[in-house]
Amino acid sequence: MKTAERDRLKNRKTKANLRGAIKDFKTGKAKDKPAALKAVASVADVAARKHVIHKRKAARIKSRLAKSLNTK
Repeated sequence: MKTAERDRLKNRKTKANLRGAIKDFKTGKAKDKPAALKAVASVADVAARKHVIHKRKAARIKSRLAKSLNTK
């Protein structure tokens, strides 16, 4: 397996985990919204640390979700 292909598959998994955590937060599958927000923040930080997404994008995701949690 080529290095680029291996990295692409790892990046896809990391992005899928992030999308899934965001979806769980937004759809209300998680009973406890603050805990779900913490989980999304953790997954976003991991993705940023692995350079799958930019660190500012991770911050933007966390900020928008926190804002949506606080306005409701």
